[in-house]
Amino acid sequence: MTSETMVTLTIDGNEVSAPAGSTIMEAAESTLGIRIPRLCYHPDLSMQGSCRVCIVEVKDVPYYMASCAVKIAPGMEVRTNSPAIREARRDIVELLLDNHPRACLTCERDGNCELQNVAYASGVRERLFDGERKRFPIETDNVAVNRNQEKCILCGRCVRTCAEVQGVHNLSQQGRGFTTEVAPAHGCRMDDSVCIQCGQCINACPTAAFTEHSFTDDVWRAIADPETHVVAQTAPAIRATIGEGFGMKPGTPAAGQMVTALRRLGFDRVFDTNFAADLTIVEEATELLRRMEGAGPLPLLTSCSPGWVNFLEKFYPELIPYASSCRSPMSMMSSLLKTWYAERHGLDPKKVFVVGVMPCTAKKYESRRPEFMSADGVPDTDAVITTRELIWMIKNYGIDLAHLPEDDFDSPLGESSGAGDIFGTTGGVMEAALRMAVEKLTGAPPASLEFTEVRAVEGLRERELKVTDALTLRVGVANGLTNARQLLDAVVNQEKTFHVIEIMACPGGCIGGGGQPYPPRGYRIFDKRLLAERASALYAIDQKKKLRSSNHNPAIQALYKEFLGAPGSDKAHKLLHTHYTPRLPRGIR
Repeated sequence: MTSETMVTLTIDGNEVSAPAGSTIMEAAESTLGIRIPRLCYHPDLSMQGSCRVCIVEVKDVPYYMASCAVKIAPGMEVRTNSPAIREARRDIVELLLDNHPRACLTCERDGNCELQNVAYASGVRERLFDGERKRFPIETDNVAVNRNQEKCILCGRCVRTCAEVQGVHNLSQQGRGFTTEVAPAHGCRMDDSVCIQCGQCINACPTAAFTEHSFTDDVWRAIADPETHVVAQTAPAIRATIGEGFGMKPGTPAAGQMVTALRRLGFDRVFDTNFAADLTIVEEATELLRRMEGAGPLPLLTSCSPGWVNFLEKFYPELIPYASSCRSPMSMMSSLLKTWYAERHGLDPKKVFVVGVMPCTAKKYESRRPEFMSADGVPDTDAVITTRELIWMIKNYGIDLAHLPEDDFDSPLGESSGAGDIFGTTGGVMEAALRMAVEKLTGAPPASLEFTEVRAVEGLRERELKVTDALTLRVGVANGLTNARQLLDAVVNQEKTFHVIEIMACPGGCIGGGGQPYPPRGYRIFDKRLLAERASALYAIDQKKKLRSSNHNPAIQALYKEFLGAPGSDKAHKLLHTHYTPRLPRGIR
């Protein structure tokens, strides 16, 4: 970088140079390692400057300035830690705390609360401004996301995440002064809004104003009931993230320890949703090939991500015919557990309690969709718990996952290819489908099973893949629904053509899901380093497996031979496929 693009200023008596356009906060951290406290700020979101925790003094300016929002200027003299600044920051944090519930010891975010951390760092040791505190009803009837505005500090991170990352615009600050709250339009319930249940508001919230709706009590009760056969199925992304809850380095695969922990919790069987991911690929690739022969519209839109499906039904209903009819791997697995598995082992399906361990709060909503329930209203997936909930359950039992021996999933619903593992990261569904589709189109496995062209942690990719001299596949991959809108609008407006598009609702795919562990120290939400390290765990698992294509999984082949018939058969459609419906939110009818 040339000297003309650098700005020289003084920070706390030190002359430093930082890139032009940097904020005071960025310059202090990059040049001197001074981390100015912050709450509303996030580098991947637009600037708001509302919490004022990051104030600093600037010479000749008669008021404190928000360091996250003020750009540096030549000759600027900044003080980040004068006695007056420290006192002002402490007062600001005290005011936030005195309008906040005094329930830290019973709060979901205790020990991982940004407000708690800032209060400690700011030197808050007593509450000096005790007075009337805001009161709001606590919304806990949503199957996926709870909303507690008494814990909200109005930082706006959830609002900006919902709008800028997810493109949903469900949340806004409403009311004035003491009555201001974050809520859907017209103050309606989350269930009655355009919420897609993705849970990214939970990840973005620095306190616990948003949390997942917990099903852990239901799971404990089922495990304790000797008449109930309790089965766990764990999503691909869980094995790449669960170790973070026990101090393991991000990117450390922990599937074996997780299986051991689930057995010690009392689960009767532990199966791998990767098996159903392989099954999804066989069905979805078959569907793609049939559509390429004229049996349906193109592009085929993948349908594994329930947050994306909710988004499709609410925002792009005209594209529903393009969506794959395949159920998600979780719902395919649950359907098999309540039919084939129960029949094979002589179990009453009503006594089989299926627990999905998922990285995603939208999976909770998916489990209660009427399409995935029996005629008498019994869900195929009885309970969905997030990675965070499983971490808590393991700790509650007194188990240290990091020091457990490794165990294997139960067979045959625990056998999977490497293609199933990479489902958990963006581009993984596409890559897994291409491994099978290319083989079917050419008559031979692809020369390389790594389709790195479709790996898209950065958010959006469009690629052309030459399959034969006569056929080039045009594919699109997006994660985060603001990115997805670019592809979808191009399809709606007939500006671009694709054969297949993979969309994941969450940044980075399932590894960045709304139910994943809060980022460990040194990382932040939406941190591309963290997402890349989590993805690397899944790619490492894939690389080590001898079996790496879904259609070569012998357990999948046996299931078709014994129970389902051929891929795309009537029986497969009944148990493994579904349909989607335009859904107008009740709150705006």
